Amino acid sequence: MPRFSRLDALNSTIETGIVPLFYNGDIETSKKILAACAEGGARAVEFTNRGDRALAIFTVLEIFASKEYPQLIMGAGSVANGATAAMYIQEGANFIVAPFFDESTAAVCNGSKIPYMPGCGSLTEIHKAELSGVEICKVFPGSQVGGPGFIKGAKAPCPRSNLMPTGGVAPTEENLRNWFEAGVCCVGLGSQLIPGNIGETGDYKSITEKLKFSIDFVKQVRSGK
Repeated sequence: MPRFSRLDALNSTIETGIVPLFYNGDIETSKKILAACAEGGARAVEFTNRGDRALAIFTVLEIFASKEYPQLIMGAGSVANGATAAMYIQEGANFIVAPFFDESTAAVCNGSKIPYMPGCGSLTEIHKAELSGVEICKVFPGSQVGGPGFIKGAKAPCPRSNLMPTGGVAPTEENLRNWFEAGVCCVGLGSQLIPGNIGETGDYKSITEKLKFSIDFVKQVRSGK
């Protein structure tokens, strides 16, 4: 079952500003990725439901995180329906992310008192998600939907909406500044932070360094620097 309250998960995600996300089919590689994220300052990490044995690997990672990095909040991404969400929540997922909004998933997450972050590509989708209790809407795919311009435009009539773009986010000063000055509450960082061949290169240090830089830079942008 989830180790953190809904408020803890939401506040930690927004405060840090960066949510690393990845899938890797090798358990030991996944542990090293998770450790690199934790050491880089991540408070919430999304493991995506995109490959063979994803649920089994997530279970191992949640146990690993609870012992080695007890303040790390584990969530599951690419969750398409309520049944899948329920399985991940049973194994300790503290938040659920999806590429689109699904009512059954919203109901399961609300019943379990954990955040649901569905993908939305328009103000209508954001509105419908928020009516179902969603606090953070994932703007996906971020660049294709409209990039920082879409965020800025959406926040004008809906200033209280919490938006988290994923897709098209990079750990660079220019990219992060554009997103956060447009009004995002946090961003999802995937392959540009954690490359698919990380198990071959073994360059886990780069994950930690890029994540530290990104989290620190977000603090600077938020302070007006």
